[in-house]
Amino acid sequence: MAIAADRAGGLLRQALADLAPFPGRAALTWRVALLCALVTLVAMVYELPEASISCYLIIFLMKPDAVVNIGTALGLIVLVTLVVAFVVLLTHVAIESPALRLALIALISFGFLFIGAASQLGEIGGVIALVIAFVLTLLSNAPFGDAVTMALRYAWYMAAMPMALMIVFNLFVGMSPVRLLREKLRQRLQASLRVISDDTAQTRRALADLLGEGNEDVEKQATFVRVLHLVSSDAAGQVARDVRAAYRLMVAVACLPEDLDPTRRAAIATQIEHTLLALDQGLLPPTPMDQATPLNVAEQEIWKALAVLAGELEGTVVSAAKPSFFNPDAFTNPDYQRFALKTTAAAMVCYVIYTGIDWQGIHTAMITCYVAALGTTGETVHKLGLRIVGCLIGAAMGIGAILFVMPHLESVGGLMTLVFVGTLVGGWVSSGNERISYGGVQIALAFLLTVVQGFGPSLDLDAARDRIFGILLGNFVVYVIFTQVWAVSIEKTVRNQLADALSALARLAHMEPARRLGAVPHVAAIENTLAKCGASLELIAFEPRAIRPSQARENALHVAAEEIEALARGIYLDRGDLSPLASRLEELSRVIREPTTDTPVTTARPATGNSSLINVSLDRLETAVVK
Repeated sequence: MAIAADRAGGLLRQALADLAPFPGRAALTWRVALLCALVTLVAMVYELPEASISCYLIIFLMKPDAVVNIGTALGLIVLVTLVVAFVVLLTHVAIESPALRLALIALISFGFLFIGAASQLGEIGGVIALVIAFVLTLLSNAPFGDAVTMALRYAWYMAAMPMALMIVFNLFVGMSPVRLLREKLRQRLQASLRVISDDTAQTRRALADLLGEGNEDVEKQATFVRVLHLVSSDAAGQVARDVRAAYRLMVAVACLPEDLDPTRRAAIATQIEHTLLALDQGLLPPTPMDQATPLNVAEQEIWKALAVLAGELEGTVVSAAKPSFFNPDAFTNPDYQRFALKTTAAAMVCYVIYTGIDWQGIHTAMITCYVAALGTTGETVHKLGLRIVGCLIGAAMGIGAILFVMPHLESVGGLMTLVFVGTLVGGWVSSGNERISYGGVQIALAFLLTVVQGFGPSLDLDAARDRIFGILLGNFVVYVIFTQVWAVSIEKTVRNQLADALSALARLAHMEPARRLGAVPHVAAIENTLAKCGASLELIAFEPRAIRPSQARENALHVAAEEIEALARGIYLDRGDLSPLASRLEELSRVIREPTTDTPVTTARPATGNSSLINVSLDRLETAVVK
């Protein structure tokens, strides 16, 4: 009971922390709310149905980066066009045969869900499956061919209209990737400065969170800046170097000993402050002064990173390996097929229920199955919890608006204002991290489903009731199927993530020391994998007891993640030949992926650089992974 209470209290504190402001959160929130209001206006004026779903796409897809948003919108318009064309072909086959229609829904749903789970397509596979399956279910309500054509046309409008508005909106008021990169640079420098000036558990945790973000998204933004010529070529190159150097700085700061001489700390802090001041003024930071006093490796790396920020050459950058489209175990791991089968089964059960009782208003049950299902049982239950809580909050907001606000609205403009205010709440939550973001999406969706009905202000509560009931029904069906049929423990996912991090670490250790210095993308990828591992471990509390690992095994996984993180930083900063470590790390990767293996690892150990610290971490890691 005490452990459960501690976990509950920890989750509540974490949720409150996740709702706190951070740079850029308010800017993204008001943009999402304003764009939803504009989508509502267009839908009302041109009488396009399902405006709430159009707004949902905005909330789900809108990111801080204007260039990413424009690319996403263009891609989705093309994708929806292809999907609608594909469905047109299917209608000629399935419109006359309910049995064939059910078979097509199941087959297409399974296919796209499997591809999404087993490849880099990810959630997009589920979205495609949802769109095609849901449109095919509408054929049973179409009395004649023209109605089907009209329905498909409106389905295309429903998705293409908000995406077109998102393109125009981001062209004029979107946030520039250059601005976002500079803000990210500031965040990294400020987090490093806080650790140097006030080395506490809190400041180190903030630094670890930034390290866990990795550098892949930032590298993509820098690529957009260069390819689209948003700034001069020289400036684009310097921006890319700066964000890498700032990440390099954070890694080195994270490795500084707590008993570092205060004079040295002050010198580093002063240089970082000068760098921040120069960046604020649009100037090149001052070149760091030569440090005559012998420095440890972490300090040397800090001064090198600050020198790159001041304009010195970065050296060769060793990019991380790009993953293939399909996962290595795509066709050997049965979990992908089982996930696709379970999700399809849940969707079909909901479809049969609302069709059998002739209650089309609860069709949101089927939609819920596709958007709530995730690979592991704990992740799915967590998302279901967010969906239920978000649904109840959004529904309460919507019903309150219908009872107390809607009677005073007389125009579409008033409805736009209501949508703007309501989606501000959902947008604020959805702009947070993955622990709470889906709850915000659900708050906004439930609110919009309640208040946006027809083509103007409406006082009808029946549609709101039906849609909310459908969401709860879908949650129930998914919960039953995912907890009772082929339940997948988070432990397996965590072990695979740790094994992937160890394999990447083996490649880093195998590099020559000079080449390893330019492997910032490798270190960032490992840190990002470990951050995902930590997020997965937090969800163990949501697993049914039958599949939850013991407390000892859970603690061992936490220890393994901490030691791999220490190894990643130690190996990156080591100046010696660490190639003998590579085979040992690969063996550890195999052992942690196969928890039944208890054979100790006895490969060679290095004898240079940080070898003693590295070997201590390796010994602790071995002890953890064989539990």
